[in-house]
Amino acid sequence: MINRQDKRPIYDQLVEILRNKIETEMQPNDRMLSERKICDEYGVSRTTVRLAMADLEHMGYIYKRHGKGTFVSALNQQSQNLMDSYSFTDHMKSQGKTPTTKVLSFEILESTNYFAEKLGITPGDKMIKIVRLRLADDIPMMLERTYLPFTEFTGLTEEKVVERPLYEIFKDDYNEIIKVADEEFSAGIVSDKESKLLDVPVDSACLKLLRTTYNDNNIVIEFTLSV
Repeated sequence: MINRQDKRPIYDQLVEILRNKIETEMQPNDRMLSERKICDEYGVSRTTVRLAMADLEHMGYIYKRHGKGTFVSALNQQSQNLMDSYSFTDHMKSQGKTPTTKVLSFEILESTNYFAEKLGITPGDKMIKIVRLRLADDIPMMLERTYLPFTEFTGLTEEKVVERPLYEIFKDDYNEIIKVADEEFSAGIVSDKESKLLDVPVDSACLKLLRTTYNDNNIVIEFTLSV
């Protein structure tokens, strides 16, 4: 039930409650509770319910059929760890290429308003910034700027990031399981600095990627800007 004394927003509590209900009590294609029933059962507003339902749909736990209602998706039975899907190392290996990573910088910084919002933390809270150049067969493929909430990865060091893939560290050292990653792609032009690192002409066309990664508790554990 909703805990009014909990410091977490009611909306976040409702998302967690409904997610647990889907995972433990419901089957794929079951009809989801109506907004009115959720309001009555948990004593929350219709706006709160709609926000929670939109988040659950975004996370892949429910889907809508026009004119028929909202239903449970198969995500709760897949129980798959999306680490492999988002691993540059594994993806390059699957293509027969030899992946390598150069860690260009590793810093612990105070978060700005922008990155605090992306990471779900308070402005001024500590975050980890990692800049990496990803290569395949020694050819630069991607420049990544990754931001992590410091509280989720206390003890993470540059040495660890140099030695092992980041998602391997997430899983093995911090027991973090990736369930959802929100990605936005756009076309762009590389900057002067990026062109040197990627070994391409200045103003070359590129693909830009913003990725926000959530664990199975709906907590943001990574925000990455890639070129």
